[in-house]
Amino acid sequence: MKITTIIIRVLLGLLFVFASATYFLNLVPQPELTGDMKTFNEGLDASGYIMPLVKAIELICGIAFVTGRFVPLATVVIFPIVVNILGVHAFLAPEGLPVAIFTLLATLFLAYINKDHYQGLMTIK
Repeated sequence: MKITTIIIRVLLGLLFVFASATYFLNLVPQPELTGDMKTFNEGLDASGYIMPLVKAIELICGIAFVTGRFVPLATVVIFPIVVNILGVHAFLAPEGLPVAIFTLLATLFLAYINKDHYQGLMTIK
């Protein structure tokens, strides 16, 4: 189980590092978007801060996953972004759904593996 955890953690981390690096360094040209996905993307771009913030969080969490440091914290921080990635691909761009499902399952797996770290968060005081 430890080897499986390391493989999933590193793959997820590399996915986030690659996605944020391509955004910040403009390594891959932006594909032409149409319809609702274009409208959604234009709205995010119009805010001016959301995409750089999301990609910075992805980069930091990706580095945490790859290095194996602060994995429980990175899992909690990245989870809302993963849910939004899944929502976007489920409703606006279904061609990316397999990768979105992998990110969700990998994040849930890491949360399950690190469930002991969340005990304090789940207690009623």
